[in-house]
Amino acid sequence: MHVSWLDGSPHALAALDTALAAALNGGPAVLPLNSADPSAPALLEAMAPDRPAEPDTAVVIATSGSTGAPKGVLLSPRALTASATATHARLGGPGHWLLATPAHYIGGLQVLIRARLAGTKPAFLTGTGFRPDEFAAAAAPVLAENGPRYTALVPTQLVRLLDDGGAGLAAARAFDGIILGAAATSPKLRAQAAEEGVRIVPSYGMSETASGCVYDGVPLDGVRVEPDADERLWISGPVLSHGYRLAPELTAESFQDGSFRTSDRGRVLPDGRIEVLGRADDVINTGGVKVSAAAIERLLGAQPGVRDACVVGLPDPQWGEAVVAMVVASADEATLRAAVRAELGAAATPKRIEFVSELPLRGPGKIDRQAVRSRLVREGNPEGL
Repeated sequence: MHVSWLDGSPHALAALDTALAAALNGGPAVLPLNSADPSAPALLEAMAPDRPAEPDTAVVIATSGSTGAPKGVLLSPRALTASATATHARLGGPGHWLLATPAHYIGGLQVLIRARLAGTKPAFLTGTGFRPDEFAAAAAPVLAENGPRYTALVPTQLVRLLDDGGAGLAAARAFDGIILGAAATSPKLRAQAAEEGVRIVPSYGMSETASGCVYDGVPLDGVRVEPDADERLWISGPVLSHGYRLAPELTAESFQDGSFRTSDRGRVLPDGRIEVLGRADDVINTGGVKVSAAAIERLLGAQPGVRDACVVGLPDPQWGEAVVAMVVASADEATLRAAVRAELGAAATPKRIEFVSELPLRGPGKIDRQAVRSRLVREGNPEGL
């Protein structure tokens, strides 16, 4: 197995691109890792790169996920190319790509694969952090090309571009399509992007589906997404992973009869589109009433002055679990609590709202719920809520 250590430099990304080309043609499987990630040594040890890769594996995406336990997603050349090909078909044809998210995650890695299949040379947004002016500079060579121009971002990056309103936003407007992944796109953010003339494509997917497999509610060609009786989403199609690195029991549990059992709840809308309702474990049982943390987050996020929100259930002697929220907002607590109560009822109304300048994130823009929970426990007094 070939280990690609990524440090944010163009040289490291170019080396990964070369290794990917070999892996897609039957060469050694590639394990991309972030050299600045404190968990990288543990991930490397868990992936055991000195042992042979599972058959038909081109890429291993290693992650600690929300549980903290290392896990390696196995992706075949067929799954990776099926995802890239279907993405181009949905967006409007092969084109030129800007890599603006970390390449050790599947969303960034797929940008390299799409560009390679399109026969184009990707541009790289390098360095740490995300600055709108640097995004504009990195986008310039892509936007100078003829034909479709694409990039992939996470919602927090788009928010910064919209807030900045300068060269970064102008560059975003010039792309023919911007895939938004890693986290849900709120209706408010969708409306803001449309108002500013930014063409976004909200996506849903994961490493196990070789990146986004549902674009703007519609599965990619060849992909099926179906909820079971408990609203748990099952996904099938050529984009699927064939299992987890050195974990046959986890593989058998998650992949059954050609389908992948996700950790998400969802439903099929009357028009056939897929609506993702949130994680299956985000239900809070408070006072004997089950409420959805995702539904509360969506409602809070729609309120004036709210930029982001995370809702968790904390142990409480009276309620069993208390609904507690952490929000990035200029609104006041009473107004937000009243909005939730009016729309979702008393049980869903947060017992406490903690205001912060930004939510803790993990990976490429996902809210770190465990960090939110720990901070709320540390800074509050959940037993006295």
